[in-house]
Amino acid sequence: MKLLLTTILFLLISIANAQIKFKVIEKETNDWKNIYSLVDEYNQTIKVLDSAKYYISWNGDEYGYFTVFGKKDNTRSGWVAIDANENTLFYVYNTSFGEPSPDYLIENKIRIVNDENKIGFANEKGHIIIEPQFEIATSFHNGKAIIGQKCEKVPWGNHETEDGCNHYSIVCENDGYINETGEIIKLGNYTFEQIMEEINWKPDEE
Repeated sequence: MKLLLTTILFLLISIANAQIKFKVIEKETNDWKNIYSLVDEYNQTIKVLDSAKYYISWNGDEYGYFTVFGKKDNTRSGWVAIDANENTLFYVYNTSFGEPSPDYLIENKIRIVNDENKIGFANEKGHIIIEPQFEIATSFHNGKAIIGQKCEKVPWGNHETEDGCNHYSIVCENDGYINETGEIIKLGNYTFEQIMEEINWKPDEE
């Protein structure tokens, strides 16, 4: 009897902690306030979010194990990934300087950033699979991603103001690439173009 109760308790805990697929339903009110609801695959509302915390959703109408929001936060701004229980999983890398452009899943991996803006990767379940550690990293293509070391931003033309919509390229002293476990396969005095050609890397086309 004791064994049976232990087994039932274990199953209940497992069910409670199971990951839930969900999507975001956005509704605009008369006062232009957006209400975000997390809805499961049975069209049941899991949670209604506090609109004071979030300002935009980037997942559209797709079901997933996490969703990416722009978050209003005095301690840290940026793109945050949350699960169905509104737990913060990680912060998402912004792919373009000067404009809002959060990363998205490519080959079931999404780029994430830590407090020091080092880049790592999480999978489609929202699990961190490569801890943030790279100064710069591309998305994966055929199981490889290009990384850079000792990098700097090179502006496109003359920037009028620091707060303006400015665009940059990234130039690194050292370039190389990693595999799907985050192992550095090659890194040295190579150009991005050399590594790109060597591993036949191509950017994702949405």
